Amino acid sequence: MPDPAPPPRDARHRATVGEVLREWGRIGCLGFGGPPAHIAMLRDLVVTRRRWMDAERFEDGVAVTNLLPGPASTQLAVFCAWSVRGLAGALVGAAAFIGPGLVAIIALAAVFLSSRPPSWVLGAGSGAGAAVAAVALRAGLDLVPPSAARARGVARARWAGYVLAGGLAAVLAGGWVVVALVACGAVELAVRAAPRAAASLVAPLAVASGGVPVGMAGLAWTALKVGALSYGGGFVIIPLMQADATGPGGWMTHAQFLDAAALGQVTPGPVVHTVAAVGYGADGLAGALVAAFVGFAPSVAFVLALAPRFDALRTNPRVRAFLDGAGPAAIGAILGVSVPLARALEQPWQFGVLGGAAVALLVLRRGVVLTLVAGAAVGVVLALAGVSMGR
Repeated sequence: MPDPAPPPRDARHRATVGEVLREWGRIGCLGFGGPPAHIAMLRDLVVTRRRWMDAERFEDGVAVTNLLPGPASTQLAVFCAWSVRGLAGALVGAAAFIGPGLVAIIALAAVFLSSRPPSWVLGAGSGAGAAVAAVALRAGLDLVPPSAARARGVARARWAGYVLAGGLAAVLAGGWVVVALVACGAVELAVRAAPRAAASLVAPLAVASGGVPVGMAGLAWTALKVGALSYGGGFVIIPLMQADATGPGGWMTHAQFLDAAALGQVTPGPVVHTVAAVGYGADGLAGALVAAFVGFAPSVAFVLALAPRFDALRTNPRVRAFLDGAGPAAIGAILGVSVPLARALEQPWQFGVLGGAAVALLVLRRGVVLTLVAGAAVGVVLALAGVSMGR
């Protein structure tokens, strides 16, 4: 079916604030399945049903939000809301899209990360957490073909090198993975004859990443990396957070971090909600709210600052060059983080769940949410049967 007739070019006042609140809130409540589901639901709303945007402008929004660091589907939701109702629409749309999943994940974190959860809760967390490494592998592999296809201006050897660098950083360097992402982007920028711009990107990030502050400042730094320095889709937040959350001076055990990662996948809305679960593990409700605010604020700010210049940003050769290096490195980090996630498993039966999840996701191509729920169900049955959860 062809797309409906396009709306007028300036459509920023075609929707009311109430309509934005209702429609973006509906997507926030029902948006299971990550960015592909969110993109489809937003397109159906603003292009097909309401005709608030034409198809070309929506596709441009998809392309540019994928050029920005941070959660792309959240940025697309904010861009669409800005396009149909200006600043007020962007702020209301952001809150409506993010809010439902945030409430859900904080409520679940209060149960799963409590000091003495029931045995069946431990089982559900251990079962779902055991599948997270397979989810990371699936997420990374799904990103490889489109990334390789977009790398027309990047020599294939360099593209593979960036993927390898990101993977090794996730496996070996923990919290330093953000430096690998920025460095790969800077290298590609330098290769395309912009050495001074590349150096200006690397230097401040390398210094800023030299240590992890403690307490709430450390949590805010971790959340800022998620919101402002993550490239390549929602799952790249896992290697950005894992070392800070579970390393020396961290706030969570490895098992609790796996719980948080699983909760971010099974709740509606953006996967970046995981940062709120990590924040809850660090400092209860206050930590969850601080982490969520710091994690999502850069995405909203980027869109509000750059939305009027989206066309120029998309065609900017320096931006494109940097992302052609950082993007493949982010994919490598997503693939690489499956190794420490698998190493964090403690019980023999969890490796069985991981193997089953790998088959379900990689061979049978089952959905992520269904696979995690199945893993949780196995854990509940084993917990009720008296099998140790190892916590």
